[in-house]
Amino acid sequence: MDKFTQLTGVAAPLPIINIDTDMIIPKDYLKTIKRTGLSEGLFAEMRLNEDGSENPDFVLNKPAYREATILVAGDNFGCGSSREHAPWALLDRGIRCVISTSFADIFYNNCFKNGILPVQVSEEELEKLMDDANRGSNAVLTVDLESQTISGPDGGTISFDLDAHKKHCLLNGLDDIGLTMEKVDSIDAYESKLSERAWT
Repeated sequence: MDKFTQLTGVAAPLPIINIDTDMIIPKDYLKTIKRTGLSEGLFAEMRLNEDGSENPDFVLNKPAYREATILVAGDNFGCGSSREHAPWALLDRGIRCVISTSFADIFYNNCFKNGILPVQVSEEELEKLMDDANRGSNAVLTVDLESQTISGPDGGTISFDLDAHKKHCLLNGLDDIGLTMEKVDSIDAYESKLSERAWT
């Protein structure tokens, strides 16, 4: 997966609590195991009208936020079923970072396996970031994973905590397969020993 080091981009405000994985990508879009093309289902019930046309009031349909790479969302983001299609759909849309006060555990862990950084902040910090995100095309945030900081358009900085192992994986673009491949020499040596024992 792609490395995550520093991201500077427009942040879209989504001040809704309990956004579950069915809201992120409805079940009708789960018929594929491909990770591409899922952006068409992202937030479909909010983003699209009944006739399939775009809802102009939904934030990601507004011109200022069409290229947003960061979401600033309400509490308990990613709750509901454990579908990995949810981070796949966000990534397919270009969303690389989601900021909230809390995340559902399975969604949170799935993000790291797919190159998305979920950042947990306090209620006061989220309020400030939500205010920044409401500035339209001027809602530019910089998320620096190495320093674990978020910088706003006014120069203010917020620090966030992150598990060291998860940070290592994102900085180096390592999913579960990548982590395994880091140990390939040890694996090969172990298999060679097993093979030798089988012939003795």
